[in-house]
Amino acid sequence: MTSHSESPLSLLEPARLVPLVVIEHVEDAVPLAQTLVDAGLPTLEIALRTKAAPNAIREILRNVPEAIPGAGNVMTPHDLRIARDAGARFALSPGSSTPLLDAAAKMNSFPFVPGIATATELMTVIAKGFHVVKFFPGATMGGPATLRAMGSAFPHVRFFPTGGTSSDDLDDWLAQPNVIAVGGAWLAPPEEIRKQEWDKIGQRAKAAVTRYLARRAAG
Repeated sequence: MTSHSESPLSLLEPARLVPLVVIEHVEDAVPLAQTLVDAGLPTLEIALRTKAAPNAIREILRNVPEAIPGAGNVMTPHDLRIARDAGARFALSPGSSTPLLDAAAKMNSFPFVPGIATATELMTVIAKGFHVVKFFPGATMGGPATLRAMGSAFPHVRFFPTGGTSSDDLDDWLAQPNVIAVGGAWLAPPEEIRKQEWDKIGQRAKAAVTRYLARRAAG
C-alpha cells in the first residue's frame, strides 16, 4: 500500500515541539516566527483560521528562512490548495473526511497529516495510506494513556498530539515511543501574539526547549 507519511515524518520528528499559532495580522508573522526560531522552535503550525494566515505563511518564508511553516486547521480540499499555494511546507487537519483524504492523496508530494480521535477513524486514515496522524483533541481523548493503548494495536502509526496539551504533560507525551512531536497553542498564546509580547513568548519557548533537551540528555 502506498504511504503518504514519509515526508511529514521527516519534517515533524526532528522538531519534537511545534507551536500552533493563530495570526490575525500579517505584520505579526515575521517577528513571531523569528522569536520562535531564535528560541529553537523553527517548525510552526499556522492555523488557517484567519484571513491573514496564507499571507503570514508567505511572509515567513520570505523573511525567516530558518522557519518551517506548516498550515493547520485544514478541513477541506479547498483549504489544502490554499495551504499548498501559500507555500506551506506541510498541512495538518484536526480531523479527516473522505474528500479531504482523497485530495491529499492526489497531492502526493505535499506532506499532509490527517487528524484522528478514535481507533475507528485511525483505521479509515490508514486505509488511505496515511501513517502519521494528528491526535486531536489529545488531552480530552485520554491523553498519553490512549496512545500507549493504540501503540499495541497500531505499532506502525506515529502520532502528533495537540489539543489541550501543556507544559505540565509535555514529558508524558514525549515519553511515548509512537509520539513524533507535540503541538499546542500554549507555546504562543493568541492573546500574547495580539499584544506582540514577543519577549514573553520567547522566554516560554526557550524554557520548553531547555526542558525537552534536559530530558533527552537524561535518557
